Amino acid sequence: MLQDERSKGIAAGIGAYSLWGLLPIYWKLLGEISAGEVLAHRIVWSFLFLILLFWALRKLGTLKEDLRYIKDHPKISAGIMLSAFFISINWILFIWAVAAERVVEVSLGYYINPLINVVLGVLFFKESLSNRQRTAVGLAVCGVLILTISFGQIPYVALALAFSFGMYGLVKKQTQIGAMTGLILETMFLLPPAIVYLLIIHRDLSSILYLPDLSTALLLAGTGAATAVPLLLFGSAARLIPLSLLGFLQYIAPTSMLFLGVLVYGEPFTAAHGAAFAFIWTALLLYSIRPKRKPSAA
Repeated sequence: MLQDERSKGIAAGIGAYSLWGLLPIYWKLLGEISAGEVLAHRIVWSFLFLILLFWALRKLGTLKEDLRYIKDHPKISAGIMLSAFFISINWILFIWAVAAERVVEVSLGYYINPLINVVLGVLFFKESLSNRQRTAVGLAVCGVLILTISFGQIPYVALALAFSFGMYGLVKKQTQIGAMTGLILETMFLLPPAIVYLLIIHRDLSSILYLPDLSTALLLAGTGAATAVPLLLFGSAARLIPLSLLGFLQYIAPTSMLFLGVLVYGEPFTAAHGAAFAFIWTALLLYSIRPKRKPSAA
């Protein structure tokens, strides 16, 4: 039974990170629409998809209870608003970067995200770093410096993606709200500005609903499922397998993005990229290796 649960958890984790890794393909299909408009549609359709999902799972009552609880705890409301802000920054950067043919830089951002989380732990929770962790962070910094020196600018897209997702995780850790409930509340907070933005760029409600072709309309509507399904798979995996194994599986996503950027979309991968990624992969290897515990004396 436990083996079955582990197998299901591994399958769910692989599914979640594979879908996240393939998201650039989806955003490429919407490349003719501005990143801001795609983001606004993503927020609206994610909210609607999750409402339908809560209804189908008969969890609307639970959602109402959560809303009442959050209403009585302003700090949690503030935390959800803050996490909504960080995830919206992450989403729009991702969408824009894919359209701007910077998928390789997106993959870099998600490779360095675990190391950014280490830095955030030091800054916000005063966590101490082992020598191995310090070395890993130092190697990652060297990788970023190589790209900065080679191309004359900081890889700001990668860093912004890593920091925004890191801050999102940090705030989520403090609010301690379930994945589904958290996402629907975040999209609920983002819904009014998303609708206002769509009204401003389209000037009236009827033109929002008018799209050049059916495929574009379906792709925009599908952003809700594209957002929620990987998250639900991730939530299932997190319950069924150890976090150490889940942490290893997370590299499926940036690796998929890297292959897409270089092999499918023909983005440049120079010697500087190779050196930078080598430093970061070495850093991740150091970060991932757990030191063996010394046997306790009998």
